[in-house]
Amino acid sequence: MATGWAGDGAVQDQIDATVKDAIQRARSRLGSGPGREDCEECGEPIPEGRRKAVPGVRLCLACQSARDAEEAAASGYNRRGSKDSQLR
Repeated sequence: MATGWAGDGAVQDQIDATVKDAIQRARSRLGSGPGREDCEECGEPIPEGRRKAVPGVRLCLACQSARDAEEAAASGYNRRGSKDSQLR
């Protein structure tokens, strides 16, 4: 039951928007086309299994893991998806 200025479906709308944003972000990071045989950053060969599993792969597993860690650290805090922001 919503009270105040929020509509009846406001919380669900917020959840849906958060999920939609996450899906769009994930899709934008997906590669396409032929992948590289050597890593774009370190030049090490990319194993054939990784090239088959990840279309358009451009980084070896070690470089991709490092990039993912950097992006996670820089992403900040998603207040919109926080339970605390819904309780205030």
